[in-house]
Amino acid sequence: MLPLFAVLIVLSVSLLIIRVGTVAFMMTGLSPQVARFQARSAYFGVGFTTAEAEKVLNNPVRREIVMGLMLLGNAGIISVISTVVLSTTEVPETGLFSYALFRIAFLGAGLIGLFMIAYSKWIDRRISKVVRWALHRWSRLETQDYSEMLHLARDYSVSEFPVHEGDWLAGHLLRELQLRDEGVMVLGIERAYGSYIGVPRGDCAVEVDDLLIVYGKHAMLQGLEKRKAGFEGDRQHQAAVEWKRKVGAPQDLTPE
Repeated sequence: MLPLFAVLIVLSVSLLIIRVGTVAFMMTGLSPQVARFQARSAYFGVGFTTAEAEKVLNNPVRREIVMGLMLLGNAGIISVISTVVLSTTEVPETGLFSYALFRIAFLGAGLIGLFMIAYSKWIDRRISKVVRWALHRWSRLETQDYSEMLHLARDYSVSEFPVHEGDWLAGHLLRELQLRDEGVMVLGIERAYGSYIGVPRGDCAVEVDDLLIVYGKHAMLQGLEKRKAGFEGDRQHQAAVEWKRKVGAPQDLTPE
């Protein structure tokens, strides 16, 4: 039975390591979903795409987190494999079927318990608080949780979307669009030819094939991305501005 206990302990430690990595990534500005995916990818050594790998590895702090997760992940996987092999080779001389059935049931129950713990939001919130405190206390991870700072969990989000021909945004200066009156802030513009403009000024033009990085209410950003040039687009802009003036934030302005 000791090898089975060892498997469950290794898996429990693995879940804790992934949780630590997730919180550490979030503290560098990644969203919870992306941070969770990157932590699991680095720990198990799978799941990376070229674009996502560049975003992580171009940041020195995230690069250190990835290196730690990869090192611990390789050690953990090797331990699990060796322990499972050991547990399957230790077989009693009598009662082989019942003994094997008991081991399978024990291991299955343990895995189900770990799965429930891993996906429990109540446990996740409390573990995250402890991990965040520990990282601040015993590490040099001096970064900010931008997800919390920008209130991304309160209907606000940072989004990026391409500008196509015929979009309401295309061919206008930022000052002409008056997006701030809608409660939308343009954080950056990535040009089609590769250059990037951070915190663009009002005299910066939005061109076709640009990639806009914007911040605001999620529903507002969805409507802005789908907004087309012409009278209807202007009407939607005015409606968004009116909503902002009346209630402080637009509600559902996504075109049907």
